[in-house]
Amino acid sequence: MTYQQKIIEAGRTIGTEPTWNGIEPESVARMRLQNRFNTGLDIARYTARIMREDMAAYDADPANYTQSLGCWHGFIGQQKMISIKKHFGSTKRRYLYLSGWMVAALRSEFGPLPDQSMHEKTSVPALIEELYTFLKQADARELGMMFRELDKARNTGDEMEARRLETAIDNYETHVVPIIADIDAGFGNAEATYLLAKKFIEAGACCIQIENQVSDEKQCGHQDGKVTVPHEDFIAKIRAVRYAFMELGVDEGVIVARTDSLGAGLTKQIAFVREAGDIGDQYNAFLDCEEVDAATLGHGDVLISRDGKLMRPKRLPSNLYQFRPGTGEDRCVLDCIQSLQNGADLLWIETEKPHIGQIGGMVSRIREVMPNAKLVYNNSPSFNWTLNFRQQVFDAWNAEGRDVSAYNRAKLMSVDYDGTDLAAEADERIRTFQKDAAREAGIFHHLITLPTYHTAALSTDNLAREYFGEAGMLGYVKGVQRQEIRQGIACVKHQNMAGSDIGDDHKEYFAGEAALKAGGEHNTMNQFAA
Repeated sequence: MTYQQKIIEAGRTIGTEPTWNGIEPESVARMRLQNRFNTGLDIARYTARIMREDMAAYDADPANYTQSLGCWHGFIGQQKMISIKKHFGSTKRRYLYLSGWMVAALRSEFGPLPDQSMHEKTSVPALIEELYTFLKQADARELGMMFRELDKARNTGDEMEARRLETAIDNYETHVVPIIADIDAGFGNAEATYLLAKKFIEAGACCIQIENQVSDEKQCGHQDGKVTVPHEDFIAKIRAVRYAFMELGVDEGVIVARTDSLGAGLTKQIAFVREAGDIGDQYNAFLDCEEVDAATLGHGDVLISRDGKLMRPKRLPSNLYQFRPGTGEDRCVLDCIQSLQNGADLLWIETEKPHIGQIGGMVSRIREVMPNAKLVYNNSPSFNWTLNFRQQVFDAWNAEGRDVSAYNRAKLMSVDYDGTDLAAEADERIRTFQKDAAREAGIFHHLITLPTYHTAALSTDNLAREYFGEAGMLGYVKGVQRQEIRQGIACVKHQNMAGSDIGDDHKEYFAGEAALKAGGEHNTMNQFAA
């Protein structure tokens, strides 16, 4: 429905009520456009369709990969989308990522916590709702500015500009984009996962990422001590999430199944086996066992039967069982195949380094069984990207027989190497990593989990050094405000960004000429008009 059609529709409704003569149809149309999404479910359905279309586009051409950045506050997510629209003109194939790590570290009432599912689980759907509140406000703000420009064009008799603006309003692209939301290991059993997933979806999430760790032993994917669950336990949680999507009418909802098996050497349970070769048997086959004689059993020993032999799995004092060393990749491949065969849409393989060959090798094996397998990949700040890629170049050059005697592989992070040919090639590989990995390793979506955690710390450190040092107020003006002005950062007009102009518009709708507005000539934000 076009802008003019919305005005006509509102006018018809108003015309049926004689006491509503003070309500302006165009103002109603504007408010409706500024609040396109009435509920979180509206958002979830809309963004799920976007993700499904993007997944199909990637299958047709891996150059159509998608990206996102993690965020821990609605304002951060909002500013990302505003920046993306400013620099690239469209939010197409650009999402937001909601990191459980950042919720734990920055949003818990307990204060900063490690990524171990100790934070309040309801804080995650609360952040989803907050993010979409800010994204919808970004729509309202930008459309409000377009409405003001339209009024100005009409008042000056510029019909061509008025028509251009109405066309722009009709084709307006929302800031509301898909959010990939981290539900950790489900915060409990399958029922708890289902209940929490519903909260996620009702808040607007179209995509839920769940991992195969044990809920009460959950660790960050880049730390030690990870413990996985048997496939049937994980599949039950995948199904729980799918039921939540379908119950709420978001049939196109997307599930990302994450495996931490590459770095997880432990399991809490021996899987139940119905028959040889089933998924429980395949899981148990990776257990580190030793053959035993029944006559030599110790008190409290746990045994399993494997290929007609009596085997004793290695059991730690923590009551956890150990996998055979070197089986991580095989377990990852099996995890991924089982997840895709049981309702997951996308995969996440948590790795210890960003290496296209390693990732692509596993994806090739998965695609032998599931040809359309696609990954979400964590371009993690936990990796030392500079060191990793310099070492990859060093190893490649060494294998080619090139002279690497000028470099010390163990110290390639040193600033002494920054201007070298090796460093330049490493940086080029980092620059093209996402594009190359999308093409060669099946990665549909690239994200950075914790970017704003690090950028906030870095920018705050820079400001503190300048402001509390010799620069004083110039430290803020030169390093922050002047840069905002020069780069056209929207929030330099922070009153506008916070909704002051939207409020003025509403005051005028409600009170007409009697409206007491904040945006008059004495508003100091007018200093930024130039």
